[in-house]
Amino acid sequence: MKLLMVIAHEKFRDEEFLIPARVFAEAGIAYDVATDQPGSCMGMLGETVEVTRSIKETDASLYDGIVIVGGPGAAEYLWADRDLRALVKTMYEDGDVVAAICLAPVVFAYAGILEGRQATVFKTRLSEKSFADKGAVFTDIPVVVDGTIITANGPLAAAAFAEEIISALSC
Repeated sequence: MKLLMVIAHEKFRDEEFLIPARVFAEAGIAYDVATDQPGSCMGMLGETVEVTRSIKETDASLYDGIVIVGGPGAAEYLWADRDLRALVKTMYEDGDVVAAICLAPVVFAYAGILEGRQATVFKTRLSEKSFADKGAVFTDIPVVVDGTIITANGPLAAAAFAEEIISALSC
């Protein structure tokens, strides 16, 4: 079992990375980290993660799932990332677990995998509009599972989010 965790190169939400990473490690699930600009990535609360893997150079076939971390950096750098959208779509079509938290589920909307699907997101005018424009069924609860798509609405849901991912991987 191996996951790909994706963070923005800056302003990712620290606990949305750290809590799932810890839960995955405790469960014996390996993960790699990729980003839009490899190097020293800085979370919005000051956490630094050294990342050498770029989203563009990532091979989807090496992973059982993808986990996209939120925060304002997700909106700024990941929503429009065409390589990330393509990676998400490929992994979804391959039946892998696709998971995103906070503002990151908007990537799923733009990748075209949320039409008619239930999902949650950190509520902003733009995130809600993106969901509506792409046909997602917004569900205002902390964690939503719809098939292999797992979404969560923010840092307070990070632990439950990680547990749902582990549960989905076990199926």
